[in-house]
Amino acid sequence: MKFFILYTLIAIYLSGCVFTKVITVPIRVTGAVISVIPVVGDGVNSVLGASADVIDAIPI
Repeated sequence: MKFFILYTLIAIYLSGCVFTKVITVPIRVTGAVISVIPVVGDGVNSVLGASADVIDAIPI
């Protein structure tokens, strides 16, 4: 019975925007790190940020 409740809570936790945040947070961190590079950093950061926004909009 404990495992059933545990698996149910895990399934609820992974549903919704929590699942997309697990995917998009590393993308956003990578974009923030790359934005330090002088010439191309801001362009790459904006592309990665836009990609993360699109992934966040997916209704999972």
